[in-house]
Amino acid sequence: MKIALGVEYMGTDFHGWQLQKSGIRTVQQVVEKALSKIADHPVRVFCSGRTDAGVHAIEQVIHFETHVDREDKAWLFGGNVNLPYDVNFTWAKRVDDDFHARFNAHARRYHYKIHNAKVRSAIIGRHSLWEPRALNIEDMSEAAQYLLGEHDFSAFRGSLCQAKSPIKTIEFIRLSRHNDEILLDIKANAFLHHMVRNIVGTLLKVGKGERPVEWVQTVLASKQRKEAGATAQPQGLYFVKAFYESRTQGSSLSS
Repeated sequence: MKIALGVEYMGTDFHGWQLQKSGIRTVQQVVEKALSKIADHPVRVFCSGRTDAGVHAIEQVIHFETHVDREDKAWLFGGNVNLPYDVNFTWAKRVDDDFHARFNAHARRYHYKIHNAKVRSAIIGRHSLWEPRALNIEDMSEAAQYLLGEHDFSAFRGSLCQAKSPIKTIEFIRLSRHNDEILLDIKANAFLHHMVRNIVGTLLKVGKGERPVEWVQTVLASKQRKEAGATAQPQGLYFVKAFYESRTQGSSLSS
């Protein structure tokens, strides 16, 4: 049988999601260890989208296979007992045998948080990017609209990206401000490695007045990574949600 779970984590003290041969601390490592204790056998999990070191998740979706019959609450609460303070299961449920957390996801959503204030914050500094210079959010929002729809996003592609194609479709990209916090909210069918962080780094140049709004269109058309802004720091990035077809069991897994 297959079990799916929602996983919330603060990525600050992790070396990303993926298990590493060196044994360094990763989210996958601690999640598999916790679930293996409940299953009484080694567990290998698959996720809806890998995250880099320092990146957080609000609802990462994972699945694993087991021959052990446990109630959903046993995986949820039993798993949480065995997890460290910075990782938590938010739900657990049995899913169809053909479900796959990664390959069945037809879209993903991310948030990026910017603390736009003259003085840095000791409280939220590890959870958002600090930018002391004033940002013009209206210009950033206008520039972001050039990225909507299906495009070749090679200009925003990290050098270690393993995606077969740079062509992705952004469904929406929105920026909002609440006091000193700026939130970028973005949803696409899939993302390239560092794509969101490279988009943020590019929009920051517009927000600071270093580049005009139309420059983002030029960057996109160039298909050259060197033309875009620097990769924004990881601590502001949150994997929010993966979207699945409604035939998948459970409202938390449906679009």
